Amino acid sequence: MCGIVGVISTAPVNQLIYDALLLLQHRGQDAAGIVTMQGRQCFMHKARGMVKDVFRTRNMRALPGNVGLGQVRYPTAGNAFSEEEAQPFYVNAPYGIVLVHNGNLTNAPALKQELCDLDHRHINTGSDTEVLINVLAHEMETAGRGAVLTPDAVFRAVRATHRRLRGSYAVIALIAGHGLLAFRDPNGIRPLVLGQTLVDGAPEVVVASESVALEGTGHPLLRDVAPGEAVFIDLAGNVHARQCADSPSLHPCMFEYVYLARPDSVMDGISVYQARLNLGESLAQRVINQLPPSEIDVVIPIPESSRPSAMQLAQKIGRPYREGFVKNRYVGRTFIMPGQSVRKKSVRQKLNAIAQEFKGRNVLLVDDSIVRGTTSQEIVQMAREAGARRVYMASAAPPVRYPNVYGIDMPTPQELIAHGRSSEEIRAFIGADALIYQEVDAMKRVVGQLNPAIKGFEASCFDGHYITGDVSAADFEAMSAQRVQARAEDEDADPRSRLALHSQA
Repeated sequence: MCGIVGVISTAPVNQLIYDALLLLQHRGQDAAGIVTMQGRQCFMHKARGMVKDVFRTRNMRALPGNVGLGQVRYPTAGNAFSEEEAQPFYVNAPYGIVLVHNGNLTNAPALKQELCDLDHRHINTGSDTEVLINVLAHEMETAGRGAVLTPDAVFRAVRATHRRLRGSYAVIALIAGHGLLAFRDPNGIRPLVLGQTLVDGAPEVVVASESVALEGTGHPLLRDVAPGEAVFIDLAGNVHARQCADSPSLHPCMFEYVYLARPDSVMDGISVYQARLNLGESLAQRVINQLPPSEIDVVIPIPESSRPSAMQLAQKIGRPYREGFVKNRYVGRTFIMPGQSVRKKSVRQKLNAIAQEFKGRNVLLVDDSIVRGTTSQEIVQMAREAGARRVYMASAAPPVRYPNVYGIDMPTPQELIAHGRSSEEIRAFIGADALIYQEVDAMKRVVGQLNPAIKGFEASCFDGHYITGDVSAADFEAMSAQRVQARAEDEDADPRSRLALHSQA
């Protein structure tokens, strides 16, 4: 899960990209990067950390130009602790291409071998984004060989790129001296939206992961980039668009609406906030069927993203809604969690119970989803310690039974509390008096009704159906091995990259 943004303007774009990344910070907190272009020269700054920490005044002054792009990273492939794998990525041929990517390529290992054996391109990191930019660069070189680079040539390159890539990808690329390119995978799994305004009578065009990044910077939402579509914005701000996939089909990621996206965003014609209200209403019916509302004294959300669902649920069952937990917004991320005691400490630092809302009451806690179960277990215990008589738990999403391979940092099957367990076994593990889950079909129905044009969703972590059709048991084993390796990385290890070591020598 990452957040990406690209801008073409007649004015400097460094502050605009910075502001947009702040609005997308929820999509990634591990690293941030910005590239700007002045003439044909590109300027880059990227590092690990939050946007406000990565970019200081001196960094912003060193990012001149009227074209640029940026990314906030939450790593799902490669090394989470390597600044070398922070985005944007750059290749100097052809033209000079800089790229940011949200998603995950499921065929990255095979592509890496292809790039080495057939395209004679070297991949220096474990990041699938480096694989993607090299595939695009090779196809751009082929499409534009011996001629001036035109939008037609760019679209031919994207069409060829689509045919080689598998998985999810929303991409924004800067082509030095030519313009900005954005495209989305043929299934439209990860979101990408287009906005535009006028600055001194000239167009200023923004492409970003979520509409909130457009609206928050004064750019009305024009539309979503369609699955398989490529959008090329030349340096004059003219927008060229073409469908470049053979069989595009819109299947947006359901987890965006459940948890990932900001509630004030609209993606693929669906209000995230309204989707969560609908999930709460559907969940309320499940609660009524399994637990008499008279047994519930109060409905309490687990901050933040479960609030709309909890409010709608409370209204539907006729019970009071209360804020029973306060979230500390200023606790830094715990990057390495070596044991459950550290994880529990982290939960206690981030959430604190308001005792008067729990004491002597039967409380229904509402969460957006339950993944590992350890956080839910700790929250149930906190409610009991605050004096709750009985603690019920409801999840606005169905059981998360399968890993995600399309760009969400989802645990391996063995780490998922719902994998191979019944609801009763999960209830016993988290220590709740009752556990009510959303149904998969109901989830798809109530979110899908907000845009009838959407015929299906990518909901593999709930139903085990992988839309690209190329995910195997070997892929899960490789993911497990990668997570084990990532845990073994020491956050305090030598931060110098392999390339930097050569230059220092």
